[in-house]
Amino acid sequence: MASNFRDLTVYKKAYSLSMKVFEVSNSFPKEETYALTDQVRRSSRSVCRAIGEGYRKRQYPKYFVNKISDADMENTETQISLDFAESCGYIEPELNMELQEKSEEVGRLLNHMMQYPKKYRRKSSS
Repeated sequence: MASNFRDLTVYKKAYSLSMKVFEVSNSFPKEETYALTDQVRRSSRSVCRAIGEGYRKRQYPKYFVNKISDADMENTETQISLDFAESCGYIEPELNMELQEKSEEVGRLLNHMMQYPKKYRRKSSS
C-alpha cells in the first residue's frame, strides 16, 4: 500500500493528465480564459486535490468514498470540458480521444477505490 497519496497510481495518472490539460489549454483563445480554460484546469486539478484529501482521511470509509466520489465527479467535468474544447475547434479529435482515454483510466481507478475502500485503509500500528 502507498505510504503517501503521491505514491498512488491514480494520483500520478490524474496529476499527469492535469498537467497535460494545462499544456493543451494554453492554446485556447483569450476569450475562453474565464470560461473553458479556467474550468478545465480547475476540474482536472480538483481530481488530484480530492484524492489527496480522501487519502488523508481513509480511516473513515464513508468520508474516503465521498472524497473519491468528488474526484470522480471532477474527472467527469474535465471530460465534458474537453468535449467542448473539441467541438469549439480548440483541440483536435485525436487529442481529445487521447485525453479522454487517460481520464477514463483515472475513472476506473477511482471507481476501484470507491468499491474497495478497505484496501486503502490505514493499517493499525499496534
